[in-house]
Amino acid sequence: MEPRITMITLGVNDLKRSYEFYSKIIGFPSKNGIENDAVVFFNLNHMLLSLYPKSLLAEDAGVPDDGRGFPGFTLAYNVKNREDVDEIIHHLRIAGAVISKEPQETFWGGYDAYFQDLDGYSWEIAWNPYMWVE
Repeated sequence: MEPRITMITLGVNDLKRSYEFYSKIIGFPSKNGIENDAVVFFNLNHMLLSLYPKSLLAEDAGVPDDGRGFPGFTLAYNVKNREDVDEIIHHLRIAGAVISKEPQETFWGGYDAYFQDLDGYSWEIAWNPYMWVE
């Protein structure tokens, strides 16, 4: 296998609300919106973010949909400079997103913050001085 990720699918509780959150508040582009009342794809340059009903995703993956808290992963959006972290978190706060960690210096020399989407998935907005971002 080649080392890459081509798509991340989030199991969501309310497809329409999640679509609105990601398209209107976050600003991710979706060519077709909600397709067949069942799935959304956002083109994020070199990968896709997909939203799919949580119960159907659990069924498809063969795992229980038992709602046990933290799913064990976070998603990250890396930015070009620390000011971008502040700007994005400010925009999200005004839009009503839950900010779970305010922008701050990190132990590894960067600057980050976290917010949660409507289904509790944690997103890190980070500036990493050691990472090149286009």
